[in-house]
Amino acid sequence: MNQTRRLAAILAADVAGYSRLIGADEGGTLQRLKAIRDELIDPAIASHHGRLVKTTGDGFLVEFGSVIDGLRCATAVQAGMAERNGPLPRTSASSFAWASTSATWWSRTPTYSGMG
Repeated sequence: MNQTRRLAAILAADVAGYSRLIGADEGGTLQRLKAIRDELIDPAIASHHGRLVKTTGDGFLVEFGSVIDGLRCATAVQAGMAERNGPLPRTSASSFAWASTSATWWSRTPTYSGMG
């Protein structure tokens, strides 16, 4: 098995209040989250030189070569979310909880593990 070890910046995000949003409007929530991912998150990851490592239903892990790129990506997504949420009632608005770390990352196809 081929293994690669490197230092990377890891950004983790999770939809805040996901269960509440799904409980209130499952179809609408899933549709909005798909649009957010397609129109905002994926382009922000690409433009900040990130790579989506894993999705978890209502969350994801992204690898960046630098902490600066990861934080700039998160900032861009948060700004885009504020814009998208503007016209929505507060009970329908989506937001993300973010965590960022710098870690040693071991890549073993097809999984990743790390420490940091």
